[in-house]
Amino acid sequence: MKAVAVLPGKPNSVHLREIPQPKLNDQPHAHVCSIPEGRAVLVKTLQIGVDATDREINEALYGNAPPGGEHLVIGHESFGEVLEVGAKVTELKPGDLVSCTVRRPGGSIYDKIGRNDITSEETYYERGINLCHGYMTEMFVDDAEYMVKVPPQLRHLGVLSEPASVCAKAIDQAYLAQQRLQVWSPKRAFVLGAGQIGLLATMMLKLRGLDVYTLATKPGPHRKSEIATAYGATYVSTKQESMHDLAKRVGKPDIIFEATGNAEQCFRSMEVLNLNGALIWTSITGGTHEVKIDAAKINLEWVLGNKLLVSSVNGNRHHFELGLQALSHGEAMFPGVTQRILTNPVAGLDNYQEMMRLLVEDKEALKVFVNIGV
Repeated sequence: MKAVAVLPGKPNSVHLREIPQPKLNDQPHAHVCSIPEGRAVLVKTLQIGVDATDREINEALYGNAPPGGEHLVIGHESFGEVLEVGAKVTELKPGDLVSCTVRRPGGSIYDKIGRNDITSEETYYERGINLCHGYMTEMFVDDAEYMVKVPPQLRHLGVLSEPASVCAKAIDQAYLAQQRLQVWSPKRAFVLGAGQIGLLATMMLKLRGLDVYTLATKPGPHRKSEIATAYGATYVSTKQESMHDLAKRVGKPDIIFEATGNAEQCFRSMEVLNLNGALIWTSITGGTHEVKIDAAKINLEWVLGNKLLVSSVNGNRHHFELGLQALSHGEAMFPGVTQRILTNPVAGLDNYQEMMRLLVEDKEALKVFVNIGV
């Protein structure tokens, strides 16, 4: 069976390889957590989404092979069709469409209560990222516990299940934390970045009734600006109006959702947040990037202004369900808009080099995904 893998620690090692075809009784993660008897599910892979994480793993910036192996099958954004279920699986049946969570539990108290997305252990296990093989294969087996059913009417958006879960979790965490204010009712949001995460966040914040401004570098009109506008947001090019000038013109935002991948923007956004506001960081920035900011001014304004910083990564099955709910509501409110995020399909695993080229070279590639079993 075909799979796309890397040799962790070796830059640009992405390759196609043959791996054994899985069977229902396999234990693919016995080194982490074995699948309870009768709870395994065999899935035919339909599509796999790829993003900067896959590119950075291929660049050897992070990622590790499962214990005892040298290769790591990549692909953490799964979408597939159930082929076979174990005797004790009652929530899924053959023919169901599913996506799978990414992180697998360790031994911390958070892992034991189903919150493996916020494990307190430094060593974590993520399918397609760290110490667990991913989904970029023709078929895979996993525990039904980590599978989330995708409604048939969302089949065309199923490959966005994982990125939608990231946005849904980040926004949900901010609202949960802001319950500390008792009567918090945000009105205005800035979304920094118009990639897939920024656009999905734009949609979800509009569904919550906020006045949303989506900021990115390139002046419109173009696909990203058109999608943001179709969601009912206002697209702003930071080449034409800075984030600070925008805040002066329309008012400071109660929520800032940062999704730029730029470390400087993470900190600059702290300068424009409203009193009692929530800043959400979702970028994972590597390397070194020194930023000169007025730390004393930020400290003063944040303490006196009761401002909140929430960082968010990964998601558990609850967040996947929230993301799918948002995708469904988004289709009802903004029909056909979200599908425009899916810009660059790649035909089959054999074209893995084209997949990686798009991730590395094509700055206009909004969402790259691989069609495997469709």
